Amino acid sequence: MNDGEKEENGMPGEAPFTMRRMQTGNRQADEILGGGFPINSINVVMGQPGTGKTIFAQQLLYYNAGRDRPILYVTTLSEPLSKVVSYVQGFDFFDDRLLGTSVQYEDAGQLLVAGGPAALVPWLTEIIKTRMPSIIIIDSFRAIHDLASSTPEMRRIISDLGGLLSAYEVTTFLLGEYTDADVDRCPEFALADGIIEMARHPLSTRDERFFRVRKLRGSGYREGQHALRITKSGIELFPRLVTPQVPEGYAPTLERVKSGVPGLDKMLDGGLWRGSATLLVGSTGSGKTTLGLQFALEGVRNGEASLYVNFQENPAQLGRAIAGLGMSMSEARDQGLHSMYVSPVELQIDSIIVSIFELVKSGTIHRVVIDAVGDLASAAYDPQRLHDYLYSLVQHLAVHGITSILTFESGGGYVGKTEIEARFSYMSDNVIILGLGGEGDIKRTVRVVKTRNSAHDHRARTLSITARGGEVV
Repeated sequence: MNDGEKEENGMPGEAPFTMRRMQTGNRQADEILGGGFPINSINVVMGQPGTGKTIFAQQLLYYNAGRDRPILYVTTLSEPLSKVVSYVQGFDFFDDRLLGTSVQYEDAGQLLVAGGPAALVPWLTEIIKTRMPSIIIIDSFRAIHDLASSTPEMRRIISDLGGLLSAYEVTTFLLGEYTDADVDRCPEFALADGIIEMARHPLSTRDERFFRVRKLRGSGYREGQHALRITKSGIELFPRLVTPQVPEGYAPTLERVKSGVPGLDKMLDGGLWRGSATLLVGSTGSGKTTLGLQFALEGVRNGEASLYVNFQENPAQLGRAIAGLGMSMSEARDQGLHSMYVSPVELQIDSIIVSIFELVKSGTIHRVVIDAVGDLASAAYDPQRLHDYLYSLVQHLAVHGITSILTFESGGGYVGKTEIEARFSYMSDNVIILGLGGEGDIKRTVRVVKTRNSAHDHRARTLSITARGGEVV
């Protein structure tokens, strides 16, 4: 078995079953695919121009190159071969030592123009017999349809191609600018063992790209859209976060953690339950960031590493805010404070949520603050997707015993005044409202409107914000 392959065995008590898989060179892609692509399968990679199909295929190609059999990359009528080879050289995975031997590029464009689509199968037959490639990538296969005289002709070619590829030990990828309508119309989709869709959603300031497995025979793949971005290292994927399976015998930890805000724990019947999620709602200037920071710093003072995620305060501003609470940024980091700042202009919810989850899986984080959920909501093109992500994240935090606070910018009303506030309040164990009023001097208030399994104080109390932070008086 090659280094880029893995085997799957049957469950205990079942007849042994082994499926050899080809890894992609991308750990996240392999996770989504259930371990990689089945060896000797035929796969279609579909998507409009600019979605990352060619980069994904090239990354897979160079990861699996350098073994006992060569890999063949065939261009047709889309990009010239010279451009394909030129552009791939800018990525970290490119290795010029493999060119011409382990990695072989061929341009079938002139062959197809002169002989039509029917010339493809005899040409590939000769190459397979003489070179014995382990992988064949054809880019773009969709373009070949433009040369076919009729649908029946294309169906015959696909049938012949399927017979050829099935007769030899070769894993095939057919790349193309396919649409949803093509899935029902083009015969290669019926032939394919796997169908991968790469999509792009244009936003006002950037594009969001997604990776989706539409079909993969014999595989328990992760469904749904998974965010991706193109970097110098190739395709970077962020697998969709799913709600965790709660293990048998799981029981929440019956322990209170201190908020770090004087007077607030008394309102909460002794503090926050460990592993609980708190929604902290308030308008601008009501004290959300201050209380969130106090909660995170209280953790590190007590030996509990904390993660503070924010989208408004840059590192310099955050450092000043922490200094105002009696601790330098360097001291906070030394004691276990992790900070994550992402500009709201470049915000992509998938990468943020998955990055948080990766830190959580490390087992070192005990407290998480996300400031603010509203920034994530503004960046999300699909509100339901954001809700599902945050719900799954909160459930993962609970299972790991991590206590979290999510702040939300409000117009000043109570939870339920807007639909989005109501949706996030449902997933929270606690909801705290910070009020801001007064015609002359600013008057801040704090009110606990919801806690689970606690005899909390229902009354609105005065919240004082001083140089030492927030305090309930």
